Amino acid sequence: METRDWLLSRREDIGGAQREFRWPRFERFNWAADYFDVIADNNPDTALRVVDDRGNDQSLSFAALSCRSSQVANFLRAHGIGQGDRLLIMLGNCAPLWETMLAAIKLGAVMIPTTTLLEHDDLRDRLERGGVKAIVTHGHLSERFAQIPGAPVRIAVGESAPGWIPYAQSHAAPERFARVPTRADDPLLLYFTSGTTTRPKLVAHTHASYPIGHLSTMYWLGLKPGDVHLNLSSPGWAKHAWSCFFAPWNAQASIVVYQFERFDARALLDQLARCQVTTFCAPPTVWRMLIQQDLASWRMSLRELASAGEPLNAEVIEQVRAAWGLTIRDGFGQTETTAQIGNSPGQRLKPGSMGRPLPGCPIVLIDSEGRVADEGEICIDLAQRPLALMSGYLDDPQRTAEVMRDGYYHTGDIASRDSEGYLTYIGRTDDVFKSSDYRISPFELESVLIEHPAVAEAAVVPSPDPLRLAIPKAFVVLAEGYAPDAATAQSIFEHVRGRISPYKRIRRLEFAPLPKTISGKIRRVELRAAEHSRAGGEPRRPQEFWEEDLPTLAVGRTK
Repeated sequence: METRDWLLSRREDIGGAQREFRWPRFERFNWAADYFDVIADNNPDTALRVVDDRGNDQSLSFAALSCRSSQVANFLRAHGIGQGDRLLIMLGNCAPLWETMLAAIKLGAVMIPTTTLLEHDDLRDRLERGGVKAIVTHGHLSERFAQIPGAPVRIAVGESAPGWIPYAQSHAAPERFARVPTRADDPLLLYFTSGTTTRPKLVAHTHASYPIGHLSTMYWLGLKPGDVHLNLSSPGWAKHAWSCFFAPWNAQASIVVYQFERFDARALLDQLARCQVTTFCAPPTVWRMLIQQDLASWRMSLRELASAGEPLNAEVIEQVRAAWGLTIRDGFGQTETTAQIGNSPGQRLKPGSMGRPLPGCPIVLIDSEGRVADEGEICIDLAQRPLALMSGYLDDPQRTAEVMRDGYYHTGDIASRDSEGYLTYIGRTDDVFKSSDYRISPFELESVLIEHPAVAEAAVVPSPDPLRLAIPKAFVVLAEGYAPDAATAQSIFEHVRGRISPYKRIRRLEFAPLPKTISGKIRRVELRAAEHSRAGGEPRRPQEFWEEDLPTLAVGRTK
C-alpha cells in the first residue's frame, strides 16, 4: 500500500519516479489475503461490473468479492485443491472468473488462465504440459475436454455437465477462509504465450512478480482510486490479468468488463459512455475499428486512453485526439513481464515513440555485438532485476537460459533511443530484414500504409528478389468500400512512395486476410514462409500487384 501510494503521488513525474522507485520485497506474500481483502474490508464501492451485449449488468462490491472468493476457496479446498495444485481456468468475462482467480491466490493454487477459443488439441497440450489437477470452465464448453486424460477435478460454471461438479455449490461454502502462508517466490501463474513464431512457451510468474509487478502497469495506465477502468482483452491472455485484474485493483479502481459475442464498435462506444468509464485500454485492432465511427458524437467521461499488444500507428492517435481531445498512450511489455516502457500521464509525447522506461524497469538496448547502444534489442538489466520479470519458462531451462544470457533478459524486440531517453519501436528481431543491404523495419512501413484511407490493416514481410535478395511486400486488409483492384493498389503505392525513401519503399502488394494468433497478433512468420516458398517466375496471385506491373509507377522508378 505504501509503495502504491508513493507511485500515485508521482504520477506525472516519471523522472523522479524512475530515480527513486524501489520494488518492495517480501519473504511471504499473498496478494488476495494481504492486499485485496484489506482494501475490501467493509468496502461497498464497486470492484467489478460485468455488462454484455444482451443487456445484462451485474455489479459486485469489494466486500462482496472478498466474501465470494473465500467461499470459492473453501469450495475448491473441499474438492481436494490445495497449495501448489494447478488449476486451468477457461472462462469468459463473467463474475466467476474473478471469484475463482482470487480464490486460487488465497489457496496458493497455481492458475493457468486459458482462452475459451481453444479446441481439443490445444487443451490436451495445456493439460499435459501444465500438469493440471482441476478445470473450471463453462458447462457448455465441457465437451471440449472429452477423452482428454488428466485433471481429475472438473467444475462447470452455468449449465450442468455430466460428471462435472456444479460451480453453484460454492455458494453453500463457509464465508471465512483460513489463510495459506504463501511465499512471495512461490509459483502463482502459468501463461501459455500466443505463439507468433514458435510453439507456445509456458511462462511462470510468482506471488510477487505479477501482483506487485503490475504497479508499473498501474503507473503507465494512469489509474487512481475511484477510477472506472475498461480494458478490452480476452480472458486467458496476460493482458487480461494486467488491466482487468491486478493493475486496476492495485489502484482501488472499479473494473468494467464488456462481454460480447461479436465485436461492434458502436456498441462498445455506447458502453464506454453509459458506464462512465474514465480510463480505457484497447489493442490497436480495436482502435482502428473505433476510428471508423464519428467518435465526437459520444459524450464520454474518459480521462486516460492507452493501447498495448502491438505498436499503435500515429494516424490512429491523431484521429482520436481530434475527436476527444485525448491522446492514446502507447506501452510495451510482454507475457514474461508487466508494463516496462510507456508514455505515462502528464509526459510530453513524441510522435511514433512508445515512451520511456517505467519506474523499476532497468531497460537497456543491446546491439548485435552485445554492447549497450542507442539502437538494439530491448533488454532488462538483470543486475537490477525487477520484481516484475517472470521466474522463467516452466520445465525449459535451456530456453530460460537463452533469454537470460549475458546478464540481460532479451525481449526479442528492437528499438531506438533518442537523446532524451524516448524509445521508438522498430520491430521483432525475427521481422526486421535486409533489402539491398539496407535494414528494413516492417513496423515503419506498416505505419505509413495504415495512413491510407483504404488500408484497415497491413503486414510487411520480405519477398525474394534476385537483384536485392529481398524487397518489402505488403499484405493489406482493405477498409470497407474499397475494391482489391489495380487502381487501389496504385493509389497505395503512390501514397507510400511519397512518404518513404526509395531504398525501403514497398515494391509488392497483395490484398489478403492476415493470419493471426488466437490472441489477435499478426503471424508474420506465416507470411514470410509463404513468400519464401514461392518458386521463381510463379505468376501473380489474383489480388497481387507488383510496382512494375503499374506503368505510371514504373516511370522514373529507382533501381
